[in-house]
Amino acid sequence: MSASHRERPSATSHPAFARFMPFVFVFLWSTGFIGAKFGLPYADPFVFLFIRFVLVLILMVPVVLLMKAKWPTSVREAVHIGTAGALVHGVYLGCVFWAIDTGLPAGLAALIVGLQPVVTASVVGAVLGERVTIRQWGGLVLGLLGVALVLLPKIGDGVGITPFGIGLAVVALFGMTAGTLYQKRFCTGMNLLSGTVIQYVFASILVGVIAFFKEPFTVEWSIDFILAMAWLVLVLSIGAIMLLMVLIKQGEATRVASMFYLVPPSAAFLAWMLFDEHLGVLGFAGFGVAAVGVALVMLKR
Repeated sequence: MSASHRERPSATSHPAFARFMPFVFVFLWSTGFIGAKFGLPYADPFVFLFIRFVLVLILMVPVVLLMKAKWPTSVREAVHIGTAGALVHGVYLGCVFWAIDTGLPAGLAALIVGLQPVVTASVVGAVLGERVTIRQWGGLVLGLLGVALVLLPKIGDGVGITPFGIGLAVVALFGMTAGTLYQKRFCTGMNLLSGTVIQYVFASILVGVIAFFKEPFTVEWSIDFILAMAWLVLVLSIGAIMLLMVLIKQGEATRVASMFYLVPPSAAFLAWMLFDEHLGVLGFAGFGVAAVGVALVMLKR
């Protein structure tokens, strides 16, 4: 076969791009907490998410049709894809937003969700048959310590902490963990464009039903809300989620999960820059510890 007929590698398979994908994802995912801080005062959590997911579908469906993306060949395959989406988008985001709405400090919510790499590593062998090395376990522990160093001083005196709020954060933790493992197990062959659409259809149905029974469909439209929604739709729900799907498809579940250790510290850093929230020497030290932990997990054997 001539060189002109050889299949060209995709952009995501280029070594330089692949090396930086995890760090791009961490930055983009971290901005989600900032977007929520701007937008949530103007709409209830599930109404906020429902509008966000519907806007994503309005933008993505025409693109999928124009690109003539391949759709699942069976209902079973579509349900697998949709289930992963409902867990990753609906359960995780819905419970995190709801927990914060009940008064749970965002830092504590992020710390609970930050346990995801340890939870993933503890079950990944049984579910996916992946082996977690001693070095990777050490990296996971260091990553958790780094997250704690950044966030524990931000928890405060415990005002607003209730068993219900903590329970919601725990459900969010297991929702993201289950969604990541489920996607790795059942959905790695999905088309990125059509699969993302299916996932948001399932997620929008889930949060829409909850919003219908739980919240009034009212929104206080403002420039902050519009800008926050635009960022969350275009950058988070489309850009970052597609990048996450690529990372799940190309990497081991433990390595992908370990990146989430960097999200809470990165979000705290952005809040320090944009909202002058206190970070301190301990917080910056936590960044370094978490980064070392992630590096230990991500390094090739």
